[in-house]
Amino acid sequence: MAAICVFCASSRHLEQRWLDLADATGREIARRGHTLVSGGGCVGMMGAVADGARAGGAYTVGVIPQALVDREIADTASDELVVTDGMLSRKGLMIEKSDAFLTLPGGLGTLDELFEVLTTAMLDQHRKPVAIVNQNGFYTGLVEWLRGLASTSFVRQEALDLLIVADTVPAALDAIEDRLE
Repeated sequence: MAAICVFCASSRHLEQRWLDLADATGREIARRGHTLVSGGGCVGMMGAVADGARAGGAYTVGVIPQALVDREIADTASDELVVTDGMLSRKGLMIEKSDAFLTLPGGLGTLDELFEVLTTAMLDQHRKPVAIVNQNGFYTGLVEWLRGLASTSFVRQEALDLLIVADTVPAALDAIEDRLE
C-alpha cells in the first residue's frame, strides 16, 4: 500500500466530467488499498478526489496552508488534515508524505506541483513515480512541448523518461505500482 498524492484543479467552476474523473480516481485509489494525499481542499476536483477516496474506504491526508483554511475551503473530513504556513511548505510536506504522484487535469497550481515533483525527481532528490493522466488529450500539448525540450537538449531524455503519461487513471496507477515494486 502506498500514499498516492493527487494534484488537480480546485476550481468551483468545472464541468461535471472533471469532477467525475476526480471522484473515480479517489475510488480507484481506495479500491487498490492506497492512501490519498491531497492539497487539503474541499472544492473542485480536489474535494471530489478526497470524497471519492473516503467513499471507497481510503485513508485521506490533506495538506493545506492556513490562508486557505481561513477561506473556509479546508477538507475537514480528512482523516488527517495538516495545516502549513504557506504554499511552499505545503508542497514540501506533500512530497514528504507521498510515495508517488498522480496529476489530473488542472491549472497553474496543478502544473506548479507537477513540475516541482518532476524536477526534484530529475535531480535525484527522490525516486518516487510521477504520472499524469492525459484524459481526453488534456495534457497532449504539454507532453509534446516536453518532448521538444528533450530534442533540443534543454531536458535530458533520461530525465523526461521519469514521467509516466497514461490515458486513464487505472493505467497510470498500474504504471505507478510497477515502479513502486
